[in-house]
Amino acid sequence: MNILIIGSGMVGSALAATLDERGHDVSVIDRSESDFDSLPAKFGGFTTTGVAIDQDVLKRAGIQTCDVLFAVTAQDDINIMVSELARQMYNVPRIFARITDIRKGEVFEQLGVNIICPTKLTVSAACAALEEDGGAQVNFENHTVRFSTLDLPEELLMAMPDDIEYEEDEVLFGVLRSGSGLILYHGQPLNFIEGDKLIFAKKS
Repeated sequence: MNILIIGSGMVGSALAATLDERGHDVSVIDRSESDFDSLPAKFGGFTTTGVAIDQDVLKRAGIQTCDVLFAVTAQDDINIMVSELARQMYNVPRIFARITDIRKGEVFEQLGVNIICPTKLTVSAACAALEEDGGAQVNFENHTVRFSTLDLPEELLMAMPDDIEYEEDEVLFGVLRSGSGLILYHGQPLNFIEGDKLIFAKKS
């Protein structure tokens, strides 16, 4: 397949290298020549320097004949704009966009764009940890985060997240609470109540 990748950061370069090794024709777009330094020396695909929303740049990179497009820059808006161009102007059959804002992702899923959402992947991994004895893990570029759950210890009843004795590189990801579902913890005031399950995330 002819595959066009927008962005050669850690995600884009790893994706490009893997697809190249699997025999696909891979083309990558990024802003400057130095952005391609993360591609492996043995990468056999093509690189195009320029702004990805510029149609001349997209054409030089081969969008008119590509079967699949991956927009995986670190900027949601760029990924969305490129995906829309690919969908409306060039009728690319399959489009994948990396979008961290769940609300934006849900809108574009309705338009036929396949969304890769790190936020959703994290929540899915955390929820999976509830059902797996060994917990669950998800990979973020060059880091692995492992999720685990713990029934609220009696000594933490009515306590707060700051009262927990955390291990190194461990944080409270959220609380599963009867009647409320999953409460994502982002520093807000929170008192633990009876029946809570604590979900921890630890970088490894």
